[in-house]
Amino acid sequence: MNQLRTLMLLAALTALFMGLGFTLGGPRGAVLALVVAAAMNLITYWNADRIVLAMHNAKEVTARDCPQLVGIVHSLAARAGLPAPRVYLVDSPHPNAFATGRDPAHAAVAATTGLLGLLTKAEVAAVMAHELGHVRNRDTLVMTMTATIAGAISMLANFGFFFRGGDRSNPLAMIAAMLLAPFAAMLVQLAISRTREYGADRAAAEICGDPRALASALAKLHHGAARIPSPVAIRNPAAASLYIVPSGTGRDSFFSTHPDTANRIAALQAMAGEFAPRATAAPRAPRSGASALDPLRRRHT
Repeated sequence: MNQLRTLMLLAALTALFMGLGFTLGGPRGAVLALVVAAAMNLITYWNADRIVLAMHNAKEVTARDCPQLVGIVHSLAARAGLPAPRVYLVDSPHPNAFATGRDPAHAAVAATTGLLGLLTKAEVAAVMAHELGHVRNRDTLVMTMTATIAGAISMLANFGFFFRGGDRSNPLAMIAAMLLAPFAAMLVQLAISRTREYGADRAAAEICGDPRALASALAKLHHGAARIPSPVAIRNPAAASLYIVPSGTGRDSFFSTHPDTANRIAALQAMAGEFAPRATAAPRAPRSGASALDPLRRRHT
C-alpha cells in the first residue's frame, strides 16, 4: 500500500508538471515536460543520497572515526532487520538529522554536530532509530524525488512568461498555472512529509524500545532548530521536509513540513507503556551540562 501511494503521488506530480507544460507550451510543451519529469525521476532515483548529502556537505564517518555514533546506528539497524547504512556527519551547529537513499540497501543517515552536542546517548539512539524508520518504511526516496519535481515545477512556472503556447493559449490559464502549479506541488510535498513522520516515530519506538527518549529528543531539537536555523533549508526550503524536526517553529499548520512537535511528543508518550527500553540504548551519565557524545562532537568541529 505504501508503494502504491508513492507511485500515485509521483504520478500526480508528473501529471501536474505535464499540465503546466501544456498550458505554457501546448502539446509540445506537455511532451517536453513529460521527458523532463521522467529524466528527473531517473536521475533522482539513482542519485538521491548523493544530492542530499552534497547539499549538506556531509562527511562519511566510520567506526574508527566515530565509534559511538556508528555503533549506535549499526546496532539499531540490526534490530530493525536492515543492512547497516552509511553514517555521515554534518559540521553545523543546527541540531538535526535526516536519512536518504533509494532503498534500504543504499541508505545513509546523517546527524549534525549540533545534534550530537545537544542530546544524550539514549536520545541520539532514538533519533537514529527514527531515521532508520524512514528507511524501513521506504520514505526517503519519495520525499527526495517529490522535493526535486516540486522544485522543477516552481522553476518552470517562474519562467512561464518566456514560453509561448501558440495562438490558442489562454493568458488567464497561463497566469493561473504559474500561480497554482507551485502551490499544488508544495501541497503534495507537504502531505507526503507530514503523514510519514508519525510512522517513523512509531518505528523508532519499536526499534529502540524507548519512545520517551525520542520525545525528549524532539523537545530539545524543536527549540534548538528554531534558535539556530539550517543554512541549507534557507537556501533550499524543500530540504526541510527531510529533517526530523523543521528548521523553524515546528507548529502545526497547513503549510508546515512536519506535524506539530507537541503532538508528536504526546503520541510518543502515549506509546511508553507498549515498549521496554533496550539495554544498549541507555546512556552513560554525561558530565554536567554536556552531551554523552561530546567527545565525538569535538573531534569533528
